[in-house]
Amino acid sequence: MILTDLLSDTLTRPTLAMRQAMAEAEVGDDVFGEDPTVNALEKRVADLLGHEAGLFTPTGSMANQLALRLHVAPGAEMVCDSLAHVVRAELGAAAALAGITSRTWTAPRGLLDASQPLELMITGAGVYQVNTSLVVVENTHNFGGGTVQPIDQIRHLRRGTQAAGVAMHLDGARLWNAHVASGVALRDHGAEFDTVSVCLSKGLGAPAGSVLVGTAAAMAEARIWRKRYGGGMRQAGILAAAGLHALDHHLDRLADDHARARRAAEAFAEAAPGCIDPASVETNIVVLDLTDTHWSAAHLVVEAAAAAGVRGYAVARQAVRLVWHLDVDDAATDHAIDVLTGLLRPA
Repeated sequence: MILTDLLSDTLTRPTLAMRQAMAEAEVGDDVFGEDPTVNALEKRVADLLGHEAGLFTPTGSMANQLALRLHVAPGAEMVCDSLAHVVRAELGAAAALAGITSRTWTAPRGLLDASQPLELMITGAGVYQVNTSLVVVENTHNFGGGTVQPIDQIRHLRRGTQAAGVAMHLDGARLWNAHVASGVALRDHGAEFDTVSVCLSKGLGAPAGSVLVGTAAAMAEARIWRKRYGGGMRQAGILAAAGLHALDHHLDRLADDHARARRAAEAFAEAAPGCIDPASVETNIVVLDLTDTHWSAAHLVVEAAAAAGVRGYAVARQAVRLVWHLDVDDAATDHAIDVLTGLLRPA
């Protein structure tokens, strides 16, 4: 029986109060733009990020893919880091659905160094090379271990891309975590990007949904592509109400997830020095590096932990990801610490 589920923050379940808000939501047909609760959510998120308009989508992957479709013509190029969700965890959708090519740079922990994408970009290549249309930045960085991107590097990158005529998209699935951890205002993040996607169904605890923001014209075009991609929903206000409730009640509490993840990381580092640097745990994700431990493969640790009631995710051959969220309290964190420190200590 799983007692502490750290597989992902997508596992969060709606609270009773959130369910009540969903049950009482005023609804309409969102395909026609007539759902008042969806409209309210889209406006609120756009305002928070300093953009003209928003578009509610069923998933974060769809929000990202709509943004890529807006910015990159078939055959043109986006660039991102090699661990980015848009190239690692969206099943090749950019290529399969939009004919987009991609190149990547290597970023330890997913941490942005603006000089890397600026050096990688190619513009004005004519008919001889693929031109870069878009740079994608992920904040926080999932597979990097919840890394918060430095706002100074984002601004440096923005100055360079604007000069080159290259657009920027922020995959902000966990931007809420970056905001809480860094204190940088959501609007300050939003100001540096042409489009931003944010997720409601991770740390915020809604059952589904993301919002893409940008100019009013861009969101009008994205609405058409959302329908083409099969993402038009009817009485979606039931889901949007959960997002509004989450923004009202679950944003500030993300700091609790961050504190629990850091406390666990400190215990893991003591049990197996070198498996994690606690100082690198800025938000709610801990990635354990098993290279210098007695474990030969991550899946073996995952299986042993699950047998003791703790679930994690093998993100690489020698790496295990653990994600704190709304449904993991102090007692569950203590349990995870007990189980995993026992497994990590030298045999």
